[in-house]
Amino acid sequence: MKNIKSLMFWIFILSIFSLNLWCNGEAESEAAPMKSGEKAALYSTIQTFVGKWWNGSDLYPDPCGWTPIEGVSCDLFDGYWYVTELSIGSLHENSLNCAEYADFSPHLFALSHLKSLLFFNCFTALRHRPIPIPSRSWGALGASLESLEFRSNPGLTGRIPPSLGELKSLKSMVLVENGLSGELHPFIGNLKELERLNLAGNSFVGQIPHSLGGLKQLLILDLSRNLLSGPLTLSFGGMVPLLKLDLSYNKLHGNIPESLGNLKNLTLLDLSNNRLRGGITKSLENLEFLQELVLSNNPIGGGLMELQWERMTSLAALELSNASLTGGIPESMARLRGLRFLGLNNNMLTGEIPSNLASLPNVGAMYLHGNNLTGELEFSALFYGKMGRRFGAWDNPNLCYRVHATYMPKGVKQCQKDVMRFLKPLVSLGSPLLVSSCVRNLVFVMFIVDIVI
Repeated sequence: MKNIKSLMFWIFILSIFSLNLWCNGEAESEAAPMKSGEKAALYSTIQTFVGKWWNGSDLYPDPCGWTPIEGVSCDLFDGYWYVTELSIGSLHENSLNCAEYADFSPHLFALSHLKSLLFFNCFTALRHRPIPIPSRSWGALGASLESLEFRSNPGLTGRIPPSLGELKSLKSMVLVENGLSGELHPFIGNLKELERLNLAGNSFVGQIPHSLGGLKQLLILDLSRNLLSGPLTLSFGGMVPLLKLDLSYNKLHGNIPESLGNLKNLTLLDLSNNRLRGGITKSLENLEFLQELVLSNNPIGGGLMELQWERMTSLAALELSNASLTGGIPESMARLRGLRFLGLNNNMLTGEIPSNLASLPNVGAMYLHGNNLTGELEFSALFYGKMGRRFGAWDNPNLCYRVHATYMPKGVKQCQKDVMRFLKPLVSLGSPLLVSSCVRNLVFVMFIVDIVI
């Protein structure tokens, strides 16, 4: 009995002690002030974007207290609140939306603990005075800023200022769908901590800087939907950690460099809609983790037989349409067991279609139309039924299909010997008029079915 009372006594003492610590900590957190300079810098920054009407009067006791601002996050440093995240724009229902005449404030660079800065749909109209990214003062955030994003700001124009190269701690730079232009400055290669670089959807011109090859920590590189030209830089081969590389919709020319085969961790490679030539480099077969390979709409040329496709065991999407490819379709493609999409249409491929392509267990779309493929389609009615309109083989003049009662592939003619097999019993009846009538009816039925399908 004494032991139980003693145990209960010590539990009571520990409870009181823990409650005291919790209360003191809570009180310390609630009482933690924000320095007047930090608060003034934040308020001035917000006002230049959303308008002078905003004064934060409804915030208590400060922007990091019980009524925080949507888009503003804070952390404690040495007993004071400091702003660490600032997001301006129509991200959420209660977000700080930009005014028509939003502009950058020099007070922004006084937020010395800022780690993340985002502007979304803030500069939306091209006005008489274009709004560029500030060209100075970024060094004030060099030790703290890790993420910088400008998204969907068509009124944000001009070049990327070299002063962004002072952001030595930056891990993510996302400048997507803005009105930015000019050449990409080599300073980007000095941002050694970068893990994500996304400059898609702008109007950048010129060549891709060789200095990007020095970004050894980079995981995502997206320069798509710009006006970049020149050859692909060979320095890409040194960016071994890279997971995604998207250079689509530019004006890049030359060959696909063999050094891309060094990117052993790559899961996405999209070089579509450029002016690349010289064939598909054999080194790409080394990319065993690659899930999506998109090279369509390039005058690449060459064939498919040179590559050992079965080595690309992770491939789920292979898009090689409109790439001026010649030669046959390799049977090794049928060993890509994870393949879901195969696009080989609108090339100059010849020969027969390997029947074992139908054995791909996960394929959901296969487009082979617009080539010079020949012979018979030997796929089963089950395959045609499964694929439906997601199988395309039309516009191959010398290709025909075997008769299946349940499905006829769109735009492909029936094999002649199957037609003759259908007519043979009629011929044995010895009535030329009957045979002629049946032929006309059969042709008419095939014409109608082709239109319907």
